[in-house]
Amino acid sequence: MSIFSKIIAGEIPAYVVAESNDFLAFLDINPLAKGHVLVIPKKEVDYLFDMDDELYAGLQLFAKIVAKGLKQAVPCIKVGVVVIGLEVPHAHIHLIPVNRVDDINFSRPKLTFSPEEYAEVAASIKEALRD
Repeated sequence: MSIFSKIIAGEIPAYVVAESNDFLAFLDINPLAKGHVLVIPKKEVDYLFDMDDELYAGLQLFAKIVAKGLKQAVPCIKVGVVVIGLEVPHAHIHLIPVNRVDDINFSRPKLTFSPEEYAEVAASIKEALRD
């Protein structure tokens, strides 16, 4: 069972920003930027392109919705989209607020926020998604 499946099952806490029957979006705890979100299918599939077409399309549409709320909640030029798939064996999409290309550099040090800061950002994104 992947760490993401444990988050889905409620065994590991997460700063959830959006959820549907099939998908979950939550803050990355090792973010590249304030508001860095991970979007995952609730069904555990290791490789993004191993998902069936319906699940794949649904994940992309869910990520699009989350990205719109993220951009409204965290000022940025665009929301970058990255799929690497090596760090956790559960398909996921990174949504990262970006203002320059280097904002999506996974080699640079990750940011750290307090639990209160994570909770505040998550609440801001949730609120933006309600609009």
